[in-house]
Amino acid sequence: MRKPVLMITIGTRPEAIKMAPVVLALRAEPRIETVLCSTGQHREMLAQALQIFGLKPDIDLAVMQTAQTLTAATTAVLNGLDQVFLTKRPDRLIVHGDTLTTFSASLSAFYHHIPVAHVEAGLRTGRMDAPWPEEGNRRLTSVLTNLHFAPTEQAKENLLREGVLADQIHVTGNTVIDALLAVSRKLDTDSALESSVQGSYGKLDDTKKLVLVTGHRRENFGEGFRNLCLALKTLAQRSDVEIVYPVHLNPSVRDVVSRELADTPNIRLISPLDYLPFVSLMKKASVILTDSGGIQEEAPSLGKPVLVMREVTERPEAVRMGCVRLVGTDARKIVGEVSRLLDDPEAASQMSRAQNPYGDGFAATRIKDVLTKSLL
Repeated sequence: MRKPVLMITIGTRPEAIKMAPVVLALRAEPRIETVLCSTGQHREMLAQALQIFGLKPDIDLAVMQTAQTLTAATTAVLNGLDQVFLTKRPDRLIVHGDTLTTFSASLSAFYHHIPVAHVEAGLRTGRMDAPWPEEGNRRLTSVLTNLHFAPTEQAKENLLREGVLADQIHVTGNTVIDALLAVSRKLDTDSALESSVQGSYGKLDDTKKLVLVTGHRRENFGEGFRNLCLALKTLAQRSDVEIVYPVHLNPSVRDVVSRELADTPNIRLISPLDYLPFVSLMKKASVILTDSGGIQEEAPSLGKPVLVMREVTERPEAVRMGCVRLVGTDARKIVGEVSRLLDDPEAASQMSRAQNPYGDGFAATRIKDVLTKSLL
């Protein structure tokens, strides 16, 4: 008798990290066949992330090309999955978050009459241009989905306001917390592993406060990244600060940052990190400055204050709780907020102590239980 087949699509490193706990939970259920399919949207970075969890794709579409437009990439995923769905015929597709892979895979599944489950569903900024195109990808995926795994009650309320039926929504927490806590425990209990991952980013100056920076959002291309570089140059003039910036491979980020910040004292530009060394760096940071969505969820679990270089966020819960603050891309504001956290221990401590609203480490188990019940 044929087992029910669940197919999970991923394309980027964040998707790989956040879905790894779900894949592992589902593969522990012998009554279901779980197939992991990669589009290769972030090919090398995705493979590195999966390796941490002992996973590799069962299917690799390898459809992404250098400098591909959004339209070309969407079309490539649709074409690639067309043949996969015709031959494999999964009983349900599981997608995650807000990426091009998420929307494209959901649309392809819709064309093949395959029901879609959406992990990390219901996040909203209320603005289709921020983050762009992620807000659109996430909303469009919701329309194509009939099983929504919302990480928070706020996300559930967003879906209900849009007309999603209550019995199609399950509040689970966010799977990124499952992944983060598992990796953090590894680093805490394995001194040899911790020592080895430090080689990925080099020796830190223990006499200085670490400011960890990440940035990759399309809406910040151009002026936004130039303003960030100006702010970092100003902060680097402090003698008590070391700034470490793993620079995204996208030329729209890398070229600007390299031109503006190369050889600046107290700033270290490094290559993108695997997940383990990046978690290690987060654990050592005094302040994290980012435009990432996932880091807004992860860093509070490590007790780290987070400043977000965006005007709005689809993750408002942490802002309300006080562990995340929006600073946009105004150079003066970035300098002021980072400096305040570096100079005022109580302000930093208040953000560090704020409760993380995003999960308890058991989201993947809850998702697995719902999916199993729906299929068996």
